[in-house]
Amino acid sequence: MSEHAIEQEFNITGELRQKLYDNSIVKNYKAGDIILDENASIRSIPIVTKGSIRVMRSDDEGREIFLYYIKAGESCIMSFLGGMHNETSKVRAEVEEDAEILFLPVEKVTLFIRDYPQWLDYIFRLYHKRFEELLEVVNAIAFKKVDERLLLLLRKKADLMKSNVIIVSHEHLANELATARVVVSRLLKQLEDEGVVELGRNKITILKKSILES
Repeated sequence: MSEHAIEQEFNITGELRQKLYDNSIVKNYKAGDIILDENASIRSIPIVTKGSIRVMRSDDEGREIFLYYIKAGESCIMSFLGGMHNETSKVRAEVEEDAEILFLPVEKVTLFIRDYPQWLDYIFRLYHKRFEELLEVVNAIAFKKVDERLLLLLRKKADLMKSNVIIVSHEHLANELATARVVVSRLLKQLEDEGVVELGRNKITILKKSILES
C-alpha cells in the first residue's frame, strides 16, 4: 500500500491525510527491526503506510506473547495511550514485513483531535479493533490448546502475507505462542503427516484451504 492506505482502511482523507504527512517523519525499516521496545519513552506515534508490524508483550522471565499485527493504514493504540499520558511503552513492536512508517509527534495528537473529528474517529476505531484482538488473545490462552492457537497464528500470518506460503522459523512461532520450540516443531510435524502443511527451511506451506477460513 502507498499513502492511500490510511484513506482506504480508516477513511482519513483530504486535508487531514496531508497534515499527517506534513507533520510526520517518514522512515523505512527492514523485517526484524525494532520500532518500539518495552519501557521506552514514547515521543511519537507510528502510523504504518506500507508493510506490517507485530506487537509483543513479555513477562519478567523474558517469555513473550504475540498480541496483534499493525497493518498498512493502522497505528498502535498502545502508543497513543502511552504517549498522551506520558507513560513508557508496555509492548515491543517489531517489523514483520519491510515497512514504511510515519512518526507523528505526540504533541500533535491532541491538536489533531481538536481540529479534525476524523482523527478522533480513527483513534476510536483503532481502539475497538485492538480491544477485540486482545480479547481473542485472552480467549485463546485461557480456552484453546496450543495446537489450536498454532493454527490460528498460521491463519493470521497467511492473511497478513496474502499467501499460503509463510516464511517463518519454528522458534519464531514458539516465541509468539509463548511455548517451547520443540512443542511447535512436534505439532507442525503432525500437521505435515496429516497433509495439512508442507514444511521447508524456515517456510511453511499451507495445503488445506480449510485452515485459512475463520
